[in-house]
Amino acid sequence: MLTIWGRLNSHNVKKVAWFASEIGLPYVRHDVGGQFGMSDAYVAMNPNRLIPTIEDGDVVLWESNAILRYLAARYAPRTMWPADPAARAQGDKWMDWQFSFADAQRGAFLNLIRRKPEERDAAALAKSARQSGEAMLILDHALAGQAWLSGESFGVADVPMGAYAHTFFTLEMERPDVPHARAWYDRLRERPAYVETVMIPLT
Repeated sequence: MLTIWGRLNSHNVKKVAWFASEIGLPYVRHDVGGQFGMSDAYVAMNPNRLIPTIEDGDVVLWESNAILRYLAARYAPRTMWPADPAARAQGDKWMDWQFSFADAQRGAFLNLIRRKPEERDAAALAKSARQSGEAMLILDHALAGQAWLSGESFGVADVPMGAYAHTFFTLEMERPDVPHARAWYDRLRERPAYVETVMIPLT
């Protein structure tokens, strides 16, 4: 059985747990990181001291998007991993692009969720809201011509930004009008695995 190491309030852990549920892959998850700390055994598996890490039989793997690609290719190649390299790459680019979005959104998330009101950096919050909003406009433009980042149907390429979209639309900050991204987010919210795994309180 797949083992996922990492606390579920981490965006990167949400990605993996959500995707495993989407493809019907049973797993067990152990809390690691943050208030749960990291054991020497965990650090031996992942010397970066980051989460998540998975164990799948003899396979030990870290880096959340690499994990997603591995799971899609191994367990759901017909539905989540396009055979055509060009089609796969068109969706795959959004998986890498998500990291720049995460950098843009981090300041808003930390200030609004992880800090007390009196400890917030208003300038950093405003900068993060602006930068993440500008990035979401790029995503919105892409989704004007297709329902999913993966193409005509939901796929692995929707997962990384899907985990961050919930935070973007939940944080109490100024956001631009992004109707196509909002419609995509609404479609994600119809997926039971997304509701159960991603749409949990932000902490």
